[in-house]
Amino acid sequence: MITVFGEGRGFRVVWLLEEMGLPYRLRDVDLLAGIENDAEFLAINPAGFIPAIRDGNVTMVESIAIMEYILGRYGPSPLAPASQDAAFPAYQQFLHLGEAGLAASLFFVSGARHLAPDSERDNWSARQAMDVFTTRLSLVTRRLERAPYMAGDAFTAADISVGYSLEMARKNVGVVFGDPVQPYMTRLRARTGYQRALETCHATRRWWGS
Repeated sequence: MITVFGEGRGFRVVWLLEEMGLPYRLRDVDLLAGIENDAEFLAINPAGFIPAIRDGNVTMVESIAIMEYILGRYGPSPLAPASQDAAFPAYQQFLHLGEAGLAASLFFVSGARHLAPDSERDNWSARQAMDVFTTRLSLVTRRLERAPYMAGDAFTAADISVGYSLEMARKNVGVVFGDPVQPYMTRLRARTGYQRALETCHATRRWWGS
């Protein structure tokens, strides 16, 4: 059975596992309390960030890499179009853009706004990171003007990647979405896999709902 360590971006992994119907266990990691005494977790990821997984003798970190591992190891799955499928290029692009273009930028904006001293909460780097998020979001918006999902007509793991980042933007940074992004988020939230993942991820549910 796959053990998922930590929520945060680990929500992506749990959501994927729910969509694929795979058994797993979510193991809490409390970063705010400090992880120096969490020997089990540090043995999985000595760098001390989440998420991470353990699957038999396999350990991995980085949410998108974990998703690709699960899809490759336990697929094939319609959540990952085959390389010869016409939907594959868009799928691959948005799978990675969800983290590299969206969530990674939001991480620094959120840190500045919530954790930095007052004088540093709107610094140059935070503004630059927000600009990066905004430009990459325009690719998502343009895609949704042409198709209901990131890879086209069907829901894929790329939507899990992007969907998590949009929720992060809404809650952590206060981004307000209109058409066509808000209806897209509503479609994602209606999925039973999303709802089951949110039921499992108690901290995520409390944070997004607060």
